[in-house]
Amino acid sequence: MATAGAGDVLTGIIAGLLAQRPAPAVEAVVAGVWLHGLAGDLAAHRLGKRYMLASDIRDFIGEAIIHTGGKAQRGEGEGLPSWT
Repeated sequence: MATAGAGDVLTGIIAGLLAQRPAPAVEAVVAGVWLHGLAGDLAAHRLGKRYMLASDIRDFIGEAIIHTGGKAQRGEGEGLPSWT
């Protein structure tokens, strides 16, 4: 996760969450850090750790959201994701 641009990806995730639900901001930060870490873990598991790029983390954000959001994100139920 210590790769050029990874912090930019994290900032983008947090900004996107804040744009959807601006208050309280700490929840967006916590959720953003969680999603960023999970996306990085998914990318590392599938692609390997040695040459992982920030764009690899970015590419797995959607899968991290689906994994975290559970049934609501998979379209299997109503309501908001569990982290909101």
